[in-house]
Amino acid sequence: MLYVRALAAPFTINTLPEKTLLAFGDHGAAGDFMPTDGGNAEEVVARFAEAGVDIDALATRLLTEGADSFVKSWDELIDNIAQKSRALKAA
Repeated sequence: MLYVRALAAPFTINTLPEKTLLAFGDHGAAGDFMPTDGGNAEEVVARFAEAGVDIDALATRLLTEGADSFVKSWDELIDNIAQKSRALKAA
């Protein structure tokens, strides 16, 4: 729930998985929105780098995992639509 709260921002698109969104709706609270200027993001990233985190490798991993997750969700959606379409045609 921490990342949901930390990434809450006005005028953005919700891309949370349904289970996460439902869990957040059940026992989460948005609180303050993320600052439009990114707040202290640069400072936080610098502290991670100082601690030895390979920021470029982390960014690449997060982008890849995120894209893979979206592709999986898209494929599931298309499969679900195809199944329902076949069921309607068979009826």
